[in-house]
Amino acid sequence: MTILVDDPLWPAHGRLWAHLVSDDNLDELHAFARAHDLPARAFDLDHYDVPEEIIPRLLAAGAQHVGGKELVRRLIGSGLRVPARDRR
Repeated sequence: MTILVDDPLWPAHGRLWAHLVSDDNLDELHAFARAHDLPARAFDLDHYDVPEEIIPRLLAAGAQHVGGKELVRRLIGSGLRVPARDRR
């Protein structure tokens, strides 16, 4: 079980955002997010959107940094990926 975070490349609300996922299960992801004070509203079906400035704290807590393509590949491999067609 691994928590993964990618590069903060997504601009919104005056900052850059990254994605935080689990390569195993959502319970693990939610527990990690709660332990690091990520709000529930940051969860988007299969990942949390996280602002650039908290990434060092997440890495120090054990999240593994990966590139965006690797993050998506591992999320798909876990079976947790929600395809774009199934989003809102």
